[in-house]
Amino acid sequence: MSISSLLAAIIPVFCGLMGAAFGNIPVSLTGGVMPPPLLSFMAVYFWCLVRPDLMPPAAAFAVGLAQDLLSGSPPGFWTAAFIATYVVLDRQRESLAALAGPGAVLGFALAMLLVSAAVYMIAWVYFWQAPPLIPLILQVGVSVLCYVLVLPVLNGIQHGIVGALRSEF
Repeated sequence: MSISSLLAAIIPVFCGLMGAAFGNIPVSLTGGVMPPPLLSFMAVYFWCLVRPDLMPPAAAFAVGLAQDLLSGSPPGFWTAAFIATYVVLDRQRESLAALAGPGAVLGFALAMLLVSAAVYMIAWVYFWQAPPLIPLILQVGVSVLCYVLVLPVLNGIQHGIVGALRSEF
């Protein structure tokens, strides 16, 4: 395995880990009124559809664990939700990956609903009571809006860096 192919394989996981780090910086542009976007899941969703060979379930697990650790949630909440959603995405990859424009954003919105529903159910079982729903709904909305801005960045990384590095070997 060449250095360039190793670097190309690491970039998608690095995107997810950086998403977890940036998404959990304790600075809010809205003064804490709105929750932060789930940047880590944006990377998992994108790479799972575009380059599933570079975002296997183990990578989604690692990104989910980073999200858990950096967000302060009990370990396993986001990890399990990411893996559960990954399984659904894996089964619907062809139809979701074919979406473009507004359809791509709607596909991400559906995935955000799935990952949010999964983490909500996990939290309900863990705490033995229904957690507040409004913060999660707001996070879905903020994440979908931010995905519109993040998608071109991820596409640029895919075409400009990963694609170029993968073609070298």
